[in-house]
Amino acid sequence: MSAKKRVGLIGGSAPSPEHLRTAEDMGRLVAENGYILVNGGLKGVMEASARGAKAAGGWVIGILPGKAAQEANSFTDIAVPTGLGYLRNALVVLNADVLVAVDGSYGTLSEIAYAQVFGKKVFGIQTWDIPGVIAVKTPQEAMRLIGDFFCQGK
Repeated sequence: MSAKKRVGLIGGSAPSPEHLRTAEDMGRLVAENGYILVNGGLKGVMEASARGAKAAGGWVIGILPGKAAQEANSFTDIAVPTGLGYLRNALVVLNADVLVAVDGSYGTLSEIAYAQVFGKKVFGIQTWDIPGVIAVKTPQEAMRLIGDFFCQGK
């Protein structure tokens, strides 16, 4: 039996209400499609996506910047403390098969850069408009492309 596919959700810690809804919808779709959600385990886009995944019966792995599992938001199933601060962003990327960026600032930009270094595909919803980010308009479009990506044996 092969391991479940993991979708990383990266994005802002202080997003707009619209971006929070988008992240929650994305997390729900990840779970509904049978994938595990991986994120940074804290607030903002991370918490909203985790809430969506949990509402759909999914699993959430949070890769935390601090040293205590208790720092994770309440929707995280497996909290992984790293003590690495922003350096943990590389671990978020390495623990995802594909990533979706929603909104975001420089922390998200660093995760996008790590994704390029590690050869990971990134779909972006209202995030950095840079090479390596495949812009999509909705969580549904992102999920369709993720499904296609996984069907290609990635």
